[in-house]
Amino acid sequence: MKKILIVDDDNTLRAALTRYLEERGFLVRNAATGVEALTLFQQDPPDLVVSDVMMPEMDGFQFCAELRASRSGQLVPFIFLSGRSELDDRIQGHSSGADDYLVKPFHPKELIAKIEAQLERSRRMHAEMIRMVQQVETTLPTAPTEPLPLTPAEEKVFWEVIQGYTNKQIGDRLFISPRTVQTHLSNILSKLSLENRSQLIRYAFEHGYHPPAGDRS
Repeated sequence: MKKILIVDDDNTLRAALTRYLEERGFLVRNAATGVEALTLFQQDPPDLVVSDVMMPEMDGFQFCAELRASRSGQLVPFIFLSGRSELDDRIQGHSSGADDYLVKPFHPKELIAKIEAQLERSRRMHAEMIRMVQQVETTLPTAPTEPLPLTPAEEKVFWEVIQGYTNKQIGDRLFISPRTVQTHLSNILSKLSLENRSQLIRYAFEHGYHPPAGDRS
Protein backbone atom coordinates (compact mmCIF):
# COMPACT_ATOMS: atom_id res chain seq x y z
CA MET A 1 0.00 0.00 0.00
CA LYS A 2 1.57 3.30 -1.13
CA LYS A 3 1.84 6.10 1.42
CA ILE A 4 0.80 9.64 0.45
CA LEU A 5 1.50 12.79 2.47
CA ILE A 6 -1.08 15.58 1.90
CA VAL A 7 0.01 19.08 2.98
CA ASP A 8 -2.62 21.85 2.90
CA ASP A 9 -3.91 24.40 5.40
CA ASP A 10 -7.48 24.03 4.05
CA ASN A 11 -8.99 21.53 6.49
CA THR A 12 -11.98 20.75 4.27
CA LEU A 13 -9.89 20.06 1.17
CA ARG A 14 -7.37 18.07 3.17
CA ALA A 15 -10.10 15.85 4.63
CA ALA A 16 -11.74 15.38 1.22
CA LEU A 17 -8.44 14.42 -0.43
CA THR A 18 -7.60 12.06 2.39
CA ARG A 19 -10.94 10.28 2.08
CA TYR A 20 -10.76 10.16 -1.73
CA LEU A 21 -7.25 8.67 -1.75
CA GLU A 22 -7.98 6.19 1.04
CA GLU A 23 -11.00 4.92 -0.91
CA ARG A 24 -8.61 4.16 -3.76
CA GLY A 25 -6.26 2.09 -1.65
CA PHE A 26 -3.66 4.64 -0.53
CA LEU A 27 -2.43 5.07 3.02
CA VAL A 28 -2.71 8.81 3.73
CA ARG A 29 -1.18 11.11 6.33
CA ASN A 30 -1.81 14.83 6.28
CA ALA A 31 -0.42 18.08 7.66
CA ALA A 32 -1.61 21.68 7.77
CA THR A 33 1.82 23.32 7.41
CA GLY A 34 5.19 22.67 5.86
CA VAL A 35 6.78 22.56 9.31
CA GLU A 36 4.37 19.85 10.44
CA ALA A 37 4.89 18.00 7.17
CA LEU A 38 8.67 17.93 7.59
CA THR A 39 8.23 16.33 11.01
CA LEU A 40 5.85 13.70 9.63
CA PHE A 41 8.20 13.02 6.72
CA GLN A 42 11.14 12.43 9.05
CA GLN A 43 9.07 10.10 11.22
CA ASP A 44 7.78 7.99 8.34
CA PRO A 45 8.84 8.94 4.77
CA PRO A 46 5.93 8.60 2.31
CA ASP A 47 6.07 7.33 -1.25
CA LEU A 48 4.75 10.64 -2.61
CA VAL A 49 3.92 14.18 -1.41
CA VAL A 50 1.03 16.40 -2.52
CA SER A 51 1.39 19.96 -1.22
CA ASP A 52 -0.31 23.35 -1.38
CA VAL A 53 1.83 26.46 -1.96
CA MET A 54 0.25 29.15 0.23
CA MET A 55 0.48 27.98 3.86
CA PRO A 56 1.36 29.58 7.21
CA GLU A 57 4.79 29.18 8.89
CA MET A 58 6.43 27.71 5.78
CA ASP A 59 5.06 27.93 2.24
CA GLY A 60 5.09 25.02 -0.16
CA PHE A 61 8.10 26.25 -2.14
CA GLN A 62 10.25 26.39 0.97
CA PHE A 63 8.88 23.05 2.18
CA CYS A 64 9.80 21.40 -1.11
CA ALA A 65 13.28 22.95 -1.09
CA GLU A 66 13.85 21.80 2.51
CA LEU A 67 12.72 18.30 1.58
CA ARG A 68 15.04 18.14 -1.42
CA ALA A 69 17.96 19.27 0.77
CA SER A 70 17.53 16.19 2.97
CA ARG A 71 18.98 12.85 1.90
CA SER A 72 15.72 10.95 2.40
CA GLY A 73 13.69 13.54 0.48
CA GLN A 74 15.80 13.92 -2.63
CA LEU A 75 13.96 11.41 -4.81
CA VAL A 76 10.44 11.20 -3.38
CA PRO A 77 7.84 12.29 -5.99
CA PHE A 78 6.41 15.75 -5.19
CA ILE A 79 3.25 17.31 -6.68
CA PHE A 80 2.11 20.88 -6.04
CA LEU A 81 -1.65 21.38 -5.78
CA SER A 82 -2.17 25.15 -5.76
CA GLY A 83 -4.55 27.97 -6.53
CA ARG A 84 -1.60 29.99 -7.82
CA SER A 85 -1.81 29.51 -11.56
CA GLU A 86 0.57 32.12 -12.97
CA LEU A 87 3.45 30.90 -15.12
CA ASP A 88 6.01 32.30 -12.66
CA ASP A 89 4.40 30.30 -9.85
CA ARG A 90 4.57 27.07 -11.83
CA ILE A 91 8.18 27.77 -12.79
CA GLN A 92 9.07 28.46 -9.16
CA GLY A 93 7.36 25.23 -8.15
CA HIS A 94 9.48 23.18 -10.52
CA SER A 95 12.60 25.15 -9.61
CA SER A 96 12.10 24.33 -5.93
CA GLY A 97 12.18 20.62 -6.79
CA ALA A 98 8.60 19.59 -7.61
CA ASP A 99 7.92 16.89 -10.21
CA ASP A 100 4.47 18.19 -11.20
CA TYR A 101 2.13 21.16 -10.63
CA LEU A 102 -1.68 20.94 -10.66
CA VAL A 103 -3.77 24.11 -10.46
CA LYS A 104 -6.94 24.39 -8.33
CA PRO A 105 -9.76 23.88 -9.05
CA PHE A 106 -8.95 20.40 -10.32
CA HIS A 107 -10.68 17.11 -11.01
CA PRO A 108 -9.76 14.35 -8.53
CA LYS A 109 -9.29 11.90 -11.40
CA GLU A 110 -6.52 14.11 -12.81
CA LEU A 111 -4.76 14.16 -9.45
CA ILE A 112 -4.99 10.36 -9.25
CA ALA A 113 -3.55 10.09 -12.77
CA LYS A 114 -0.62 12.33 -11.82
CA ILE A 115 0.00 10.42 -8.59
CA GLU A 116 0.00 7.08 -10.35
CA ALA A 117 2.27 8.40 -13.11
CA GLN A 118 4.80 9.72 -10.59
CA LEU A 119 4.72 6.50 -8.54
CA GLU A 120 5.31 4.44 -11.67
CA ARG A 121 8.17 6.72 -12.70
CA SER A 122 9.66 6.33 -9.21
CA ARG A 123 9.31 2.54 -9.42
CA ARG A 124 11.09 2.42 -12.79
CA MET A 125 13.86 4.72 -11.53
CA HIS A 126 14.38 2.56 -8.45
CA ALA A 127 14.45 -0.62 -10.53
CA GLU A 128 16.96 0.92 -12.94
CA MET A 129 19.21 2.07 -10.08
CA ILE A 130 19.22 -1.45 -8.64
CA ARG A 131 20.00 -2.90 -12.08
CA MET A 132 22.89 -0.48 -12.60
CA VAL A 133 24.36 -1.16 -9.15
CA GLN A 134 24.12 -4.92 -9.71
CA GLN A 135 25.69 -4.57 -13.14
CA VAL A 136 28.56 -2.48 -11.82
CA GLU A 137 29.11 -4.76 -8.83
CA THR A 138 29.70 -7.75 -11.11
CA THR A 139 32.67 -5.96 -12.70
CA LEU A 140 34.00 -4.08 -9.67
CA PRO A 141 37.60 -4.54 -8.63
CA THR A 142 37.82 -5.70 -5.02
CA ALA A 143 40.21 -2.87 -4.16
CA PRO A 144 41.07 0.53 -5.66
CA THR A 145 43.17 0.13 -8.78
CA GLU A 146 45.26 3.23 -8.02
CA PRO A 147 45.62 5.89 -5.30
CA LEU A 148 43.51 9.01 -5.61
CA PRO A 149 45.45 12.03 -6.94
CA LEU A 150 43.87 14.22 -4.25
CA THR A 151 44.94 16.22 -1.24
CA PRO A 152 43.87 14.87 2.19
CA ALA A 153 41.10 17.50 2.41
CA GLU A 154 39.84 16.67 -1.09
CA GLU A 155 39.90 12.96 -0.32
CA LYS A 156 37.66 13.49 2.72
CA VAL A 157 35.14 15.31 0.52
CA PHE A 158 35.45 12.56 -2.12
CA TRP A 159 34.34 9.87 0.35
CA GLU A 160 31.39 11.99 1.49
CA VAL A 161 30.22 12.77 -2.06
CA ILE A 162 30.18 9.14 -3.18
CA GLN A 163 27.90 8.33 -0.24
CA GLY A 164 25.32 10.78 -1.64
CA TYR A 165 25.63 13.65 0.82
CA THR A 166 24.82 17.22 -0.28
CA ASN A 167 27.34 20.04 0.07
CA LYS A 168 25.54 21.33 3.16
CA GLN A 169 25.52 17.87 4.77
CA ILE A 170 29.21 17.38 3.96
CA GLY A 171 30.00 20.77 5.44
CA ASP A 172 28.19 19.85 8.65
CA ARG A 173 29.94 16.48 8.84
CA LEU A 174 33.44 17.86 8.13
CA PHE A 175 32.97 21.22 9.90
CA ILE A 176 33.65 23.32 6.82
CA SER A 177 31.48 25.68 4.79
CA PRO A 178 29.41 24.48 1.79
CA ARG A 179 31.46 26.87 -0.35
CA THR A 180 34.67 25.15 0.73
CA VAL A 181 33.05 21.79 -0.05
CA GLN A 182 32.19 23.03 -3.55
CA THR A 183 35.77 24.25 -4.06
CA HIS A 184 37.15 20.85 -3.11
CA LEU A 185 34.56 19.11 -5.30
CA SER A 186 35.49 21.27 -8.30
CA ASN A 187 39.16 20.39 -7.78
CA ILE A 188 38.30 16.68 -7.50
CA LEU A 189 36.28 16.71 -10.72
CA SER A 190 39.06 18.59 -12.53
CA LYS A 191 41.81 16.20 -11.36
CA LEU A 192 39.77 13.13 -12.34
CA SER A 193 38.59 14.67 -15.65
CA LEU A 194 34.93 14.34 -14.65
CA GLU A 195 32.03 16.74 -15.11
CA ASN A 196 29.58 16.15 -12.27
CA ARG A 197 28.68 14.20 -9.12
CA SER A 198 27.01 11.38 -11.03
CA GLN A 199 30.16 10.72 -13.03
CA LEU A 200 32.21 10.88 -9.83
CA ILE A 201 30.03 8.27 -8.10
CA ARG A 202 30.25 5.99 -11.12
CA TYR A 203 34.01 6.49 -11.25
CA ALA A 204 34.26 5.46 -7.60
CA PHE A 205 32.28 2.26 -8.16
CA GLU A 206 34.15 1.32 -11.30
CA HIS A 207 37.56 1.83 -9.68
CA GLY A 208 36.79 0.03 -6.44
CA TYR A 209 36.53 3.05 -4.13
CA HIS A 210 33.94 2.00 -1.54
CA PRO A 211 33.44 3.74 1.81
CA PRO A 212 33.94 1.44 4.81
CA ALA A 213 30.69 -0.18 5.96
CA GLY A 214 30.74 1.87 9.15
CA ASP A 215 30.66 5.11 7.11
CA ARG A 216 27.53 4.24 5.13
CA SER A 217 24.16 5.56 6.18
